[in-house]
Amino acid sequence: MSPMVQGLVTIVLGVGGCVGYFFLSNLLLDKVFFPARGENISRNINRAARIRPWLFLLPTALLLTVYLLYPVVGSFYRSLFNRDGDVFIGFDNYTTFFGAADFQTAFLNNAMWALVVPALSTFLGLVIAQLTDHLKWGNIAKSIIFMPMAISFVGASLIWKFVYANDADIGLINAVRDSFGLEAIDVLQIPFWNNLFLMIILVWVQTGFAMVILSAALRGIPDETIEAAIIDGANPFQVFFKIQIPQITSTIVVVWTTITILVLKVFDIVYAMTGGNFDTQILPSYMMQFMFRDDGRATAVAVVIMIIVSPVMIQNVRQARREMN
Repeated sequence: MSPMVQGLVTIVLGVGGCVGYFFLSNLLLDKVFFPARGENISRNINRAARIRPWLFLLPTALLLTVYLLYPVVGSFYRSLFNRDGDVFIGFDNYTTFFGAADFQTAFLNNAMWALVVPALSTFLGLVIAQLTDHLKWGNIAKSIIFMPMAISFVGASLIWKFVYANDADIGLINAVRDSFGLEAIDVLQIPFWNNLFLMIILVWVQTGFAMVILSAALRGIPDETIEAAIIDGANPFQVFFKIQIPQITSTIVVVWTTITILVLKVFDIVYAMTGGNFDTQILPSYMMQFMFRDDGRATAVAVVIMIIVSPVMIQNVRQARREMN
């Protein structure tokens, strides 16, 4: 069967299945379970009206449940087996990880990423949002700062690879060092500090996101509040820290947690810049080491990442709901 025919058959079956489901389910609801006739006609109509929305949502709810739960349960179950998936070894993959030095390094590096990147991105985004809102060319500045958001992590890594290049004719850092008569160095091979140089890339990408969200929040503060504070004698710093910051705290938390979730999942930058060498390993890149050759360990790392991300994600959703209300 040709791909075109397969596509047409899929569309017909999909659309026909949806129409058939809604037609038959409504037919059963109105004619069999709660018919609009007899002694209980009013009660049946009310019950059918209450059930009908859930009837429409049922297929989507079932698909989402399977789509979300199956990978989680399946990954956890798979992590309890050996590399070939034919021997049940319980929690051995987890106990092996926590005793391994490279896993501890990846875990600590991930913790450092989760602390530094969201804090620095949110701080810079807030400061830039506050400063550019008072400039005539603020929108141009915001556009330039937001531009890195359009670049993929791999693309951003390639750009910064030139900045960090171990060549004074290419790399910015070594060009500065060369102007002071210092020898060129490869900053990506200096343990501990190389992690910070990698984090700068993600901060560069995410500052634009934080700036846009926080700028909108700052503009949402009523002018009367700020004018009243200025009339009472508050200086710009007092207005910023005592009036504006408290009113956008919930937005700051949402931005912070959103970037934290991203940080806990990102591996592109480390993979493209160092491949996880020179003590720059993080959990997602550590997981990639076992991908396709040891499913048990790879899924065990994935479960650890999911456990770490889940509380932050739940907090993010709760905070976003409070913000919407």
